[in-house]
Amino acid sequence: MPTVLILGAGSDVAQAIAQAYAAKGYSIQLAARNPAQLQAIQKDIEIRYRVECSSVVFDAADFAASSATFSQPQPLADVAVCVFGYLDTNEQSMQHWPEAEKTIAVNYTGAVAVCNAIAIRMAERGSGTIVGISSVAGERGRQSNFLYGSAKAGFSVYLDGLRNWLFHKSVHVVTVKPGFIKTKMTDGLTLPPLLTASPMQVAKAVVHAVDKKKNTIYVKWFWRYIMLIIKCVPEFVFKKMKM
Repeated sequence: MPTVLILGAGSDVAQAIAQAYAAKGYSIQLAARNPAQLQAIQKDIEIRYRVECSSVVFDAADFAASSATFSQPQPLADVAVCVFGYLDTNEQSMQHWPEAEKTIAVNYTGAVAVCNAIAIRMAERGSGTIVGISSVAGERGRQSNFLYGSAKAGFSVYLDGLRNWLFHKSVHVVTVKPGFIKTKMTDGLTLPPLLTASPMQVAKAVVHAVDKKKNTIYVKWFWRYIMLIIKCVPEFVFKKMKM
């Protein structure tokens, strides 16, 4: 029975991905910071889908611990999905360095640390898929979220290089750029309905991308062209815009 590892399993999107794979008969491995939440999610999946489900406590901001956890000779998943993230505001991060540091640590350094550990083991085995949930925010620095965007830009480039390296070792890497998602993390934000995906839409897109061995996907296809337009705006015009 194939297995999927969900890194950051407590989020709305992560739970939707876990449910989508459980519905396909996959065994589920959950990893997140909150043990009580993990146990609740695990029981729900086991009861609802009647598949094997295990969990491990994992903190993306503790680089050494997370790297060590997934470097150990525990059962290695067929698919590993890196879902976790932290959304700051520029006001918080520009005024308080710990907030900026957390944004970088979770969205880039923590993601790279755990993906590196998993990638090495998959490369040794000669099979597997790594999925990284990045963001369209990483495609051009904008005044509204440039710290978050810069971390996601770094993660996207890391996934590009990792895909290139692992291709020669029969391991695939998928980059997912969802655009806006309606989740607890975006509560309080005014999101345009047409441009906003649900967690289950993201989950279905992830499953499809893994099955079809896609490289980079946008959950809603038109984000590819929205971001292309944004990237084509000349800098002398773009810096005057409020985006």
